Amino acid sequence: MSEFINNSEMRKQALKDILRQIHEGKSFEEVKSGFAAAFHGVGANEISKAEAALIEEGLPVAEIQNLCDVHAAVFKGSIEQIHAPVDLSSIPGHPLNVLVLENRRIQNVIDEMIRPHFDTMDKKAILAGLEELSRIDRHYLKKENLLFPYMEQYGITAPPKVMWGVDDKIKKMLKDAKLEILNDDSDLRSAVVRLEEVLIEIEEMIYKEENIMVPILVENLTDKQWQLIAHQSGEIGYLIDEVPQFDYGEVHDDSSLKELQDQSGVGKIILPSGSFEPDELVAMLDTLPFDITFVDKNDEVKYFSEGKDRAFPRTRTIIGRKVSNCHPPQSVHVVESIVADFKSGKKDHEDFWIRFQGKYVLIRYFAVRNHNGEYLGVIEVTQDIQDIQAITGEKRLMD
Repeated sequence: MSEFINNSEMRKQALKDILRQIHEGKSFEEVKSGFAAAFHGVGANEISKAEAALIEEGLPVAEIQNLCDVHAAVFKGSIEQIHAPVDLSSIPGHPLNVLVLENRRIQNVIDEMIRPHFDTMDKKAILAGLEELSRIDRHYLKKENLLFPYMEQYGITAPPKVMWGVDDKIKKMLKDAKLEILNDDSDLRSAVVRLEEVLIEIEEMIYKEENIMVPILVENLTDKQWQLIAHQSGEIGYLIDEVPQFDYGEVHDDSSLKELQDQSGVGKIILPSGSFEPDELVAMLDTLPFDITFVDKNDEVKYFSEGKDRAFPRTRTIIGRKVSNCHPPQSVHVVESIVADFKSGKKDHEDFWIRFQGKYVLIRYFAVRNHNGEYLGVIEVTQDIQDIQAITGEKRLMD
């Protein structure tokens, strides 16, 4: 038995078998007892590899997501027993410290601003708590845009996909709960029962972040990567009012500029219709009244503009990321379909428009081709068109 447990490949296979048993409907107690009999402890990375293997073999991400709560509970004790990572979360202002502080804030809102009012059915107080809890989107955006890209770089793909799917599920459940409670005709007690369901989902996600995701991050990320995450977290924002000071040092992330300068030979970027100094080109692109993101022919993000008024958050950690990993699992098939149509020549562009956080955002995708018609990639252009739609009449230059 000891040889079996010490063999990582056989151990991984055993984890896959346990996950399959859950998927095939075996009782929770049967799986739990079988796991306890076979393993004294297992690391979060092992779980990640098992999940990734199942996805590679064709099990849909949505089904792994459905198993997430069950297998998190099965593995809970073992993760806690085996992991004794460097406690980066105790370093004031470190990204993991902020993550934990934000989770404590989320739990505080649930315990003090929402649940205490379930007995009295104080609708106004519950809605006030829900309004505060809706800020959880910032927490999830940092995770999806700053932490998941690094996990993917290290080949850890299953946990990000599963967690992102659950994050979106939580946000939808919160939105639906708020609308139901606002509806004067709804049964408030029935709405509160459904609200409690989403609160439990949020608490389960807190556990998964701190006991599954965090150990993986601690084991893999470098100090430089933590510096970049800390440096860019402010782009998205925080759930806590005061972020502890964290000395992440001076971050020099100018590798792309250096590469452009080297390619031009004389420090300039030479184009068929003119030339730029690198800082001129960057400033010009960032001044455009819309956001642009370029994905190359290998479906990897190569560039995005960094204007001050962006429709959606972007962080430099997405550079080199597969475009399919930059979207929630529920919409990945749409993105992949658009790209496939561009590559085949079936389409050259696709437009979408949505209401988002007080903006009316036009999202446009264009196939990028060279003079021979060969596909080079796709450019995404997003712009808030609310003010543009209000334009009437004319305003000429001389006016």
